[in-house]
Amino acid sequence: MHTLEPHIDAEVSPGPHGLTTAQALLRLHDDGPNLLPQPDRRNVLHVVLGVLREPMLLLLVAAAGIYLLLGDAREAVVLTASVALVVGLTFYQDYRSERALQALRDLSSPQARVLRDGDVRQIASSELVVGDVILVAEGDRVPADARLLDDGDLMLDESMLTGESVPVRRFAASASPTEPDLNVVRASTLVVRGHSKAQVVAVGDRTAVGQIGAALRALRPPRTPMQIEVRRAVAVFAVLGLGSSLIVTLLYVRLHGDWLQGALAGVTLAMANIPEEFPVVLTVFLALGSWHMARHKALVRRGTAIEALGSVTVLCTDKTGTLTANRMSVAELAANGERSESDADISPRLQTLLLCAAQACSEHSFDPMETAIGEAASRWSGTSPPMDWKRLREYPLSKDLLAVTHVWSSPQIPALHVACKGAPETIADLCRLPPGQRDAVLSAAQDMARRGLRVIAVASTAWRDGVASLPATPRGFDFAWGGLLGLADPLRDGVRDAVAEAQTAGIRVLMLTGDHLDTARAIATQAGLTRPDTAMLGRELEAADDTALSRHANAVDVFARVKPEHKLRLIEALKHDGQVVAMTGDGVNDAPALTAAHVGIAMGGRGTDVAREAASIVLLDDNFVTIVKAVRQGRVIYDNILRAIRYILAVHVPITGLAVLPLLFGAPLILMPLHVVFLELIIDPASTLVFEQEPGDADVMRRPPRSPATRLLDRSTLFVSLFQGAVVFATIAAIYAIGRGQALATGQLAALCFTALIAGNLGLIVANRSRTGHHWWRQSAPAFWIVVLSALAMLFVVTRLEAAAAWFRFAPAPMGASMIALLMPLLGLGLVEIGRSMRMPAWHRRGNALRERR
Repeated sequence: MHTLEPHIDAEVSPGPHGLTTAQALLRLHDDGPNLLPQPDRRNVLHVVLGVLREPMLLLLVAAAGIYLLLGDAREAVVLTASVALVVGLTFYQDYRSERALQALRDLSSPQARVLRDGDVRQIASSELVVGDVILVAEGDRVPADARLLDDGDLMLDESMLTGESVPVRRFAASASPTEPDLNVVRASTLVVRGHSKAQVVAVGDRTAVGQIGAALRALRPPRTPMQIEVRRAVAVFAVLGLGSSLIVTLLYVRLHGDWLQGALAGVTLAMANIPEEFPVVLTVFLALGSWHMARHKALVRRGTAIEALGSVTVLCTDKTGTLTANRMSVAELAANGERSESDADISPRLQTLLLCAAQACSEHSFDPMETAIGEAASRWSGTSPPMDWKRLREYPLSKDLLAVTHVWSSPQIPALHVACKGAPETIADLCRLPPGQRDAVLSAAQDMARRGLRVIAVASTAWRDGVASLPATPRGFDFAWGGLLGLADPLRDGVRDAVAEAQTAGIRVLMLTGDHLDTARAIATQAGLTRPDTAMLGRELEAADDTALSRHANAVDVFARVKPEHKLRLIEALKHDGQVVAMTGDGVNDAPALTAAHVGIAMGGRGTDVAREAASIVLLDDNFVTIVKAVRQGRVIYDNILRAIRYILAVHVPITGLAVLPLLFGAPLILMPLHVVFLELIIDPASTLVFEQEPGDADVMRRPPRSPATRLLDRSTLFVSLFQGAVVFATIAAIYAIGRGQALATGQLAALCFTALIAGNLGLIVANRSRTGHHWWRQSAPAFWIVVLSALAMLFVVTRLEAAAAWFRFAPAPMGASMIALLMPLLGLGLVEIGRSMRMPAWHRRGNALRERR
């Protein structure tokens, strides 16, 4: 086994109440942030160097060199100046996406619970300093190397550092020569059981994991399926483009015998053909889309999640904190025939019940249920655990025993006091209640659960045999029944509408909760689930074989008292049935199910670090409404990528056609490299800025989920794009033929064709802004109008003003001919879009039929 020797500052003196804010700031300034060696990030220089390697830029440089060889210094200077424009625009796009990615990295920074000024605070782990007192609990990643200050029966998975898969125990004992690290917990290890206080002794690259972090700096996440598909498409189109460029060069040489002009024609066609915008669109859309989702409280950790969101057919959600507000309050107390529907005025017997429940809660707990119990207990003098009581041991919740037990000692009481709280049926079994009493208390619990309350039971006992003889599990105690607590947790605002929206979008919503069956039914009814009465218990799933499980997974919408292994079996059953599954989770044991789901969604507020790392999306507000918004945003991002891809494919058809058209007539070239640069100044911002800001179609959440087998570049997309481009090219060819028939000068003919090309380009932007063609002229983002008005203004300058036109080898054409050239492509595209809109009712009928089948 590899032995790690982290740096530990021996001069740090224990401070159980933590540092002050001033001390922490001073140490943070001196030692720097608690960060491991970071992956290489693209700074401004890296972005610039990446831009300078772009194929379009290299082609521009080649064209400028050819002009110099031809003796045309003016064209060479103009092209060299245009390089700055292309570099500037591409740099802006790259830097914008890189800045969004960095913002996402900052958002996903891990958190730590720390004692500052004697209070528990949650801060970014990068702000930890040596000497801080941190709180670690089951499910946490240890944020820094630290020395334990109290015994919490802490078990850690150190396999990331040591390779050993068996968890090891750590406790606040004095280190021995044989086990020097017995009281040290290391950064990045996982707490699998227990909780404890620890004092930070090393941060950043001085930790054990920091010493090996440099080897991870160059790692990059794998490409998503969409990125792989686009990469292949770019390769195919690049080969076709370069091949056609070579053919055009040879054809020009054969017809005109001029190698330099032939090379210029080939370079121009290559510039027109290479679809360099594809990877740019994907990078920008995914980066900015993820950033927009994070601003709406959904942090995307893996790009594949955006692709999968649009295909989700089943959404498995927890109840507490996701559908409900996770703002609990003690709403009802019941003990031995006494009942109170609030904690405002309760009898001594009910006060004792509340005290026992408070003693069964963890210290410094962030759990809303335990917080509510603590707040209720603190309202009664003497109801909180006395100051001189000492917590000796905790038996945590486990999958086999749904109860938490705490052992206390007091100077005034010779016996140890044991407090336990948990599921009513579990506490009833621990108390070994006779059948009649057991049925009575469970009936009372069921009655409370039917009213939507979360019900827990409380028990206690005295242990007189000393600490050394404490039993291995709570089953070894002889508990006495205490009573029931009902906690209210109201439905979150907007949940019912969000469930309805998900169901309209063809997404089935399932509730998986550890709560009582009747509580789950009540909340499911309030939330508007389709079949709230079709509910099952987790133990019923255990007895089901795979066939029965698949039947239950498709027929039942509410599962109560489920354990993490039940969730995993349900996920696998749904996947086997062909469903695309999204699932929420927050616990350590939820990680397998989150990983198995197509889209794992972890809770950012109450979730464990392990759950967050296993998930592809982290909810920053733990809200079901945010999940549905994320699904909508994922669909919009995919649609916008498809719009941009369709536009890019379409716009290259008339550009390529205009580059080749004069050769077919043995006429001088019309499209020159400078013209292609002009076009790129429209295409690049249109494909990245305009389409990225599209808000989505009105029916985006009324459509059935997209099939995972649907390809981004399918036959339909190719056909529609090529057809649109062919329509624009047909109008340009018609204008070219008319101009030649009227014997217009070459400069005037070139200006008319270029006007038609720009108009067709803008028309293609408009035509592709809607996924279906329905309502394609709609309210537009500012970027759209900036692109359109800028393009028209620049077109007027280079085609109507003689001084500027000369740089482009244009000459002002008759105004009537110019207006025809401007309107003909728009008219052609308009007729195409009218035809598409007339087919929309049939499309909607097919979509409705598909939703009914689902």
